[in-house]
Amino acid sequence: MSVFNSSALYPRFLLTGLSGLESRYSLISLPIFLVYATSVAGNITILFIIRTEPSLHQPMYYFLSMLALTDLGLSTTTFPTMFSVFWFHAREISFNACLIQMYFIHVFSIIESAVLLAMAFDRFVAIREPLRYPTILTNGVITGIGLAIAVRALALVFPASFLLKRLQYRPVNILSYTFCLHQDLIKTTVSSRRVSSIYGLMVVICSMGLDSVLLLLSYVLILGTVLSIASKTERVKALNTCISHICAVFTFYTPMIGLSMIRRYGQNASPIVHVLMANVYLLVPPLMNPIVYSVKTKQIRDRILKKFKQQKEEQLHLLLSLTSDNMIYLNRSLFHPATFFLIGIPGLEEVHAWLSLPFCSVYLVALLGNATILLVIKAEQTLREPMFYFLAILSTVDLALSTTSIPRMLGIFWFDAHEINFGTCVAQMFLIHAFTGMEAEVLVAMAFDRYVAICAPLHYTTILTSRVLVGISTCIVIRPVLLILPMIYLIYRLPFCRARIIAHSYCEHMGIAKLSCGNIQINAIYGLFVVSLFLMNLVLIGISYVYILRAVFRLPSQDARLKALSTCGSHVAVLCVFYIPSVFSFLTHRFGHNIPHYIHILIANLYLVIPPSLNPIIYGVRTKQIRERVLCVFTKK
Repeated sequence: MSVFNSSALYPRFLLTGLSGLESRYSLISLPIFLVYATSVAGNITILFIIRTEPSLHQPMYYFLSMLALTDLGLSTTTFPTMFSVFWFHAREISFNACLIQMYFIHVFSIIESAVLLAMAFDRFVAIREPLRYPTILTNGVITGIGLAIAVRALALVFPASFLLKRLQYRPVNILSYTFCLHQDLIKTTVSSRRVSSIYGLMVVICSMGLDSVLLLLSYVLILGTVLSIASKTERVKALNTCISHICAVFTFYTPMIGLSMIRRYGQNASPIVHVLMANVYLLVPPLMNPIVYSVKTKQIRDRILKKFKQQKEEQLHLLLSLTSDNMIYLNRSLFHPATFFLIGIPGLEEVHAWLSLPFCSVYLVALLGNATILLVIKAEQTLREPMFYFLAILSTVDLALSTTSIPRMLGIFWFDAHEINFGTCVAQMFLIHAFTGMEAEVLVAMAFDRYVAICAPLHYTTILTSRVLVGISTCIVIRPVLLILPMIYLIYRLPFCRARIIAHSYCEHMGIAKLSCGNIQINAIYGLFVVSLFLMNLVLIGISYVYILRAVFRLPSQDARLKALSTCGSHVAVLCVFYIPSVFSFLTHRFGHNIPHYIHILIANLYLVIPPSLNPIIYGVRTKQIRERVLCVFTKK
């Protein structure tokens, strides 16, 4: 008892990082630092722009300023101990410092929840009572709401700190995360925790629980008001004003619910999962909120883009001020326009913001999935085989293809960044076609790999040697590059007059060529020639599977036949994911003259978006070694 009594005054607490990954803390700290830097820069930018832009001195942006201040406080309270663990391996934290950090983390979390509720009330008033909006939400009312939000959070969390202070602890206490949380501190006490636990539950119910119910109620009322509007255009316009807030709500509550579910039902989950979920809960909202609001708020977005436009305008003014150079420039711009204008998805401009959500989600899945495939193949010694070598190439190509196309789409959907330089447009055209060709080549190589593995299993390692793999990889890269390079010349030789609007969300060969006022017959013929060569890959894949099926059906055992065919399941699925959208896009373009144009563009976008996101999922689910390697990180062995 004497030990406990003395330690109650000066207990030591040890923060927990990612157990088993201590040697990689320096690498893990890099994305965490980038998240923190982005959070600070983004929220400061939001505050600065709202402060300096008179048109933003409105209730909605006052609440946004409160949200940005809260995010700054939350991230600044959380990150110091994270850095001390990941950079300096300094896990120890004093009891008082832990209490202070816990207090402010919970205070800022409750404030953020309340600010989101206040923003929902703001949207409700703006949509339900638009004419009375400025008279209801006056500066005095907004100030009162802000004070009530702060006082409620401070008052609710203070007793929790006092209750923790009176408990007894062991001399050394190990916490579950890289920062201090109330429920985590309660677990370390050696005295009765009932009062603290009950009060902690009451705080959650009275703050975030109540706020979430009121948020839901406010959106029920908002939807009821929106659906009563007669005009469809006005309904869409009203809902568009809520997109940023809906994203912020999901960004805040989804990680919190996920952490609660992991704590409640994830007893068998690895401690790494608990730590990651807790970090996501506190890292993601301060990072995403300024991005979401800067993307969706025209005034903020325009102010950020203003600096980039000023430089171009100054250069253009300098060119026009020089008479001789001016004539050269004008003549050249008639031949090659300075910029093209990408529409995005024609006919769906009003819902670009909504369309950006699935595209952004798919892009993140593609990045995370393919990066995971590459990391697993690099780390797992048993995956140093030809099949996984080709899979690594496929993941690399998918990362490049999605990064070449999707960010430009999101720029159009989020920032109205429709302008694209002539040279940039041609470069994007080249990269998209080249990486698409590389993906087709990789699929042929993987079909050849399956052919050798099934038809000549004893000679598999002697046929697919390292030298052969390097040669195949070189062909995968060089052949599409050589085939697409002439397209650059064919585009640059064309004259362009006045047309510069591309009815698409990215640049592709015939989309650019059709804007020319010259003869594009050669472009069309060469484009068809390139497509026919890539279709030869499909013929080669078909031939390889004919031989594979013939070899499989010669096997004496049905189990052996099923086992052989199962090794091809992932490859067949990836083939379908790659070729079915492309064939469907071709058929709709060739025969679907009565189909709306936006359907053509959506299908063309899906053709570039779906394969990079589904390929890692297919191979992650179907390949036992990859599946087990990924699962071992999230489950205890």
